[in-house]
Amino acid sequence: MKYLFGVTIIWAFSFSLIGVYLSGSVDPWFSVLMRIGIATMIFLPFLRLKDIKAEIIFSLIAVGAVQLGLMYCFYFQSFRFLTVPEVLLFSVLTPIYITLLNDILSKRFHKGHLLTALIAVLGAAYIQYSSISENVFLGFLITQGANLCFAVGQVAYKYLLKSTPELESTPKHTIFGLFFIGAFLVALIAFSILGSTEKMPTTSVQWGILIYLGAVASGAGYFFWNKGVAKVNTGSLAIMNNALVPVGLIVNLVIWNKEADIKKIIIGGSLIFASLVLNEYIIKEIKE
Repeated sequence: MKYLFGVTIIWAFSFSLIGVYLSGSVDPWFSVLMRIGIATMIFLPFLRLKDIKAEIIFSLIAVGAVQLGLMYCFYFQSFRFLTVPEVLLFSVLTPIYITLLNDILSKRFHKGHLLTALIAVLGAAYIQYSSISENVFLGFLITQGANLCFAVGQVAYKYLLKSTPELESTPKHTIFGLFFIGAFLVALIAFSILGSTEKMPTTSVQWGILIYLGAVASGAGYFFWNKGVAKVNTGSLAIMNNALVPVGLIVNLVIWNKEADIKKIIIGGSLIFASLVLNEYIIKEIKE
């Protein structure tokens, strides 16, 4: 759990750094490519594949392509339509996706998760009810694409390690480069098709943020996050995915967005918290 807590603090700053300094100024597809590219270069020297089967190699590449590559493609686009608090709040459904995906893998379906998802959506919608527009709705859908990719990747990585005994004794830093290779391939294709060279970083601050996001938030962050994913149960993983929402909001409100409506955030946040409590109760009932 300590890995997940540590990475949550790191990622809490990433939302605001992207929303304040990169969104609208730097091409989002280039930002994705740069961020993943730096992380890939960090882990490539550690790659050791001598005793790893081909199917496992391709599986790890596929997990990285979805959890990080596709997720970032959605994630960076969401800032075109949403503010930082909105992106954070609309990320609240990720734990629900994780529990539902786990239900699918275990061949058990529980309708109660849909109720918790609805409560969470109502909480996030209340916070922005006065500014709901076509852009906000589109941004919400894009954010859900990012949430779903992130959830699929986490569940798949955890399932892959659990179902592949030979990976248990393999030092994770010697195979994690595959995760970033998969993500980089997606980012490279996306930038080649949709990217623009007209909106490159122009300041040292922008370049510095991209380097930080690539080396720390993505490189170290995803390595230790997935390390934590493999050590906790699905319920704890779901909780920690939503821990990022309040922490990220606090960082954004204290440093960058001091004029936000605290009352609306408290009321909407309470609904979101209620959905988490109900979701955890449902998970507990399932186990018992």
